[in-house]
Amino acid sequence: MQGLDFSVVLPYWDLLLIGAWWTALLTVAAGALSFVFGILFAVTVLYASAIVAYPVRVFMWVFMGTPLLLQLFLIYFGLVQIGIDIPALGAGIVGLGLHFAAYNADVIRAGIVAVDIGQTEGARSIGFGKWQTLRYVVIPQAVRNTAPPIGSNMIALLKESSIVSVIGIAELVHSAQLAISETFRPFEFYVTAAALYYILNLVLEAGLRRFERHVEVSR
Repeated sequence: MQGLDFSVVLPYWDLLLIGAWWTALLTVAAGALSFVFGILFAVTVLYASAIVAYPVRVFMWVFMGTPLLLQLFLIYFGLVQIGIDIPALGAGIVGLGLHFAAYNADVIRAGIVAVDIGQTEGARSIGFGKWQTLRYVVIPQAVRNTAPPIGSNMIALLKESSIVSVIGIAELVHSAQLAISETFRPFEFYVTAAALYYILNLVLEAGLRRFERHVEVSR
């Protein structure tokens, strides 16, 4: 029986750090995409005409009701069959971003609805148009009100980013698996990967807390 020996991790430390870097990059890029599209989807569902809003509702329903793994397969392996060839990294960012955009949209939509109607009336009374009111008054307040649940979605995105290893992106789990294939020491590398994920999670949580404090101050 083999005992635990974490010294086997040291020769692969650079590989794991590179994997952690790609995980962080995926999280930041997909998180930004999910936030921007979350706002766009929420505004479309609430204010666009039915012919535009209904397809967006269906899109959100599909992405919230199907597994992220299946969505990644469809984007990476499926779209190429109709002539749309997206590189693995791009497919990972798009897949993660759109998946969590659907959840962010649902949260932001509720935040927009919760904004006091008096805010809208006040903005219109000083000459703001409909879209100016949305941009400068309603959406900023909705984002402030929904910062905690959006932050929770970002943390979930970080954890779910490991799924992109199935399409060959050399993120943290994929890097750990490469090391395991050479050393046959799964426990040591998976524990090390878990520790790195925990560190990334702490960094992300610290950033989110800072953002939430900034939001509270700006109210």
